[in-house]
Amino acid sequence: MNHNTLVNGVNKFWDEKIIPALVEYIKIPNKSPSFDPDWEKHGHMDRVLSLALEWADENKPSGSVLTAERTPGRTPIILLDVPGTIGGNILMYGHLDKQPEMEGWADDLGPWKPVIKDNKLYGRGGADDGYAMFSSISSIRALKDQGLDHPRILVLIEFSEESGSPDLPHYMELCSEKFGTPDLVICLDSGAGDYNRFWTTTSLRGLIGVSMKVAVLSEGVHSGSASGHVPSSFRIARQLLSKLEDENTGEILLDNLHTNIPDYRRSETETFVSILGDEVVNEFPWKDGMKPSTNDKVEGVLRRTWKPALSIVGSDGLPAAANAGNVLRPYTTLQLSMRIPPTVDAQEAKSEIEKVLTDNIPYGATLELDFEEAAAGWNAPETSPWLMKAIEKASKEYFGERPCSIGEGGTIPFMAMLGDRFPKAQFVITGVLGPKSNAHGPNEFLDIPFAKKLTCCISSILSDYS
Repeated sequence: MNHNTLVNGVNKFWDEKIIPALVEYIKIPNKSPSFDPDWEKHGHMDRVLSLALEWADENKPSGSVLTAERTPGRTPIILLDVPGTIGGNILMYGHLDKQPEMEGWADDLGPWKPVIKDNKLYGRGGADDGYAMFSSISSIRALKDQGLDHPRILVLIEFSEESGSPDLPHYMELCSEKFGTPDLVICLDSGAGDYNRFWTTTSLRGLIGVSMKVAVLSEGVHSGSASGHVPSSFRIARQLLSKLEDENTGEILLDNLHTNIPDYRRSETETFVSILGDEVVNEFPWKDGMKPSTNDKVEGVLRRTWKPALSIVGSDGLPAAANAGNVLRPYTTLQLSMRIPPTVDAQEAKSEIEKVLTDNIPYGATLELDFEEAAAGWNAPETSPWLMKAIEKASKEYFGERPCSIGEGGTIPFMAMLGDRFPKAQFVITGVLGPKSNAHGPNEFLDIPFAKKLTCCISSILSDYS
């Protein structure tokens, strides 16, 4: 592979073809079905599907076959089948659904307002994970442009990842012949520790999401008349949370949600910290005076990659502060997000959480639990020698630095599915979500120069397949 030809070609393709498409994509509020139950009626997903299909049809590699699979009542998927010139089967993956808007965007930015500033493309979904389809096709085209051999490649783009990929098992069965048995899976939906090298993700936490509604009254009443006699629904909710989490330390109290961290993952984390130093702390937008849960950087990284953690990510039943009257509210609903370690069984974790929350509810309050589909975590298999060599070569060639591997605290449900289904497959899980890129939060951005280099790395790895 000619280095200069690849770099010049990828840069030109990004500037002329990918960035304009991503700008249009960001404008469309294609929220994942969990956040837009009326997604079919609103039509945003259809708009993104049309945009993606039109672009892919125009720019697909020669000889490839583009299809959209759609089952009524389910989100669609896009498949691009690129025939190989040598043996082998590669699956490339990304998604085109988005997280909700989130508050806190800078005055000159917005979730559906694409802005390019300082070589960064701001807007919801550009980095997580709109670029993936475009980058995948670019990396394959680069091989074709240089007449290089490659195995068969299937590009899969889904539309429900941010909802836990509930429709993917259906399509994996429906399209099982097309999927075949991948030898290598390349996923462009993960993070990066910095923007100076090629990063691979070696583990992902699982996720148990549940809405917890605590009700004490059929309607709200004057707080002066009732408080003290009628237990607060918020206090009861707080008591229930204390069954799951030590409120002083944040430690999860359920033994079944913990696992033994492998020594090689601890060693990997130590290497990661040695490279990034204080950046493993500084990458987050801390308020002045705020301190992390631990001063031990290695322990801090392990807490967000290999240990369970509870977050309250939403609520109902509480009016905005400006509209809060002196009313003892009838109910409190909290949306719980429990991240679980990579090797913990998600269904067992879900059952344990349900058992603990429903046991001996204070004051006989009414408790309603609405669980989302439990998403398993994932721990990568050992990387084969050829792939390790290809990753190292690509990072040195296009970044000038050695690559680095690290676990991620987020969840990609499809990776667990693939790991179970294809235990002999190799994985390259990577992405553009580096420091401050803020996927799911305000001011999400795609670092354009980094994305271009990552595309070159993927193309290089494809060319070194063996």
